[in-house]
Amino acid sequence: MSNATILNNRYQLQAPLGSGGMAVVYQAHDLMLERAVAIKVLRRDYSRDPAFRESFRQEAKSAANLSHPNIVTVHDFGLDSERLFIVMEYVPGTDLKTMLQKRSRFTVDETLALMIQACAGVGYAHRAGLVHCDIKPQNMLITPDQRLKVVDFGIARALASIQPDEREEVVWGSPQYFSPEQAAGMAPSPASDVYSLGVVTYEMLAGQLPFSAISSTELARLHRYEMPKSLRELNPTVPAALEQVLHKVLAKEPASRYRTADQLGRVLLTLREQSIPTSTSVNSSPHSPDLRSELGTQALPSQAASAPFTTQARPADDNPLAMDWIAVALGLLALLAVGGLVPFFLWIYFIYNPPFP
Repeated sequence: MSNATILNNRYQLQAPLGSGGMAVVYQAHDLMLERAVAIKVLRRDYSRDPAFRESFRQEAKSAANLSHPNIVTVHDFGLDSERLFIVMEYVPGTDLKTMLQKRSRFTVDETLALMIQACAGVGYAHRAGLVHCDIKPQNMLITPDQRLKVVDFGIARALASIQPDEREEVVWGSPQYFSPEQAAGMAPSPASDVYSLGVVTYEMLAGQLPFSAISSTELARLHRYEMPKSLRELNPTVPAALEQVLHKVLAKEPASRYRTADQLGRVLLTLREQSIPTSTSVNSSPHSPDLRSELGTQALPSQAASAPFTTQARPADDNPLAMDWIAVALGLLALLAVGGLVPFFLWIYFIYNPPFP
């Protein structure tokens, strides 16, 4: 596709940003609003399928209604020359998978800072009634200022409409990251996204996926029946409490996990606050104040916990036993004033009630 390609007489494709089995993503220019955008152009064989077109339209409409700082905004979608496309906010930076390939693994604090943001975005979608279905590092974009944005809401669900009568062949997400129920061909729920968030968190801390196999069939079996290797054996710096949280998140039964990403995010935020040294503030991340309000506060420490864990020293001359002479003087004046009224009231009383007839 040439750089001069213009979709719907409005979006000029410029340079490819990445590609996958189902689509190519381009940096593009919106000629009408004169702004940079990212456009995902789907393969023609997907675009020709009527069921997929309708499902894609519905999912794109739902995704376009999501407005959250940790979700890539969907601006538009359409069909041009039998090519479905979706127009999104252009996010400078890179995806989390690329960062993992370069860095192997992240520190506990870095992992929590990013995954709390991911939970905030995915949790917002859960409250809106949407399930992502394909949580993975490739769908998490990281900006230069460490803002995480989740992309591709609903695309995996739209793909399932291609073969609706072949349930076992439906692809609900990516095999390395999908939940046991997705591996069994069942429709995902918010708890399925929670599982996938747990897989990403495990990978960031361990430097490897919890399950690896040559075939997708074997990967599905591992997700359904096996437990991953102990995280602390792979990374001793991981706190025991965090390992316990991931053990719950990676449970085989959806009912055993946190029900939504919001719940997981609140737990991770609490763990991060508890692990920060006393000389620093829990709001050291530029995005933390937003996250607390987005994730909710009912399962978190009191609002006072959002203040820095530091105590202000009392000035050396601030003696708590020192006499406050101003207060003493005011007290004396009040006493004199009250005392002076007593003879006055007695004089009035005796005028109207003389002691002798």
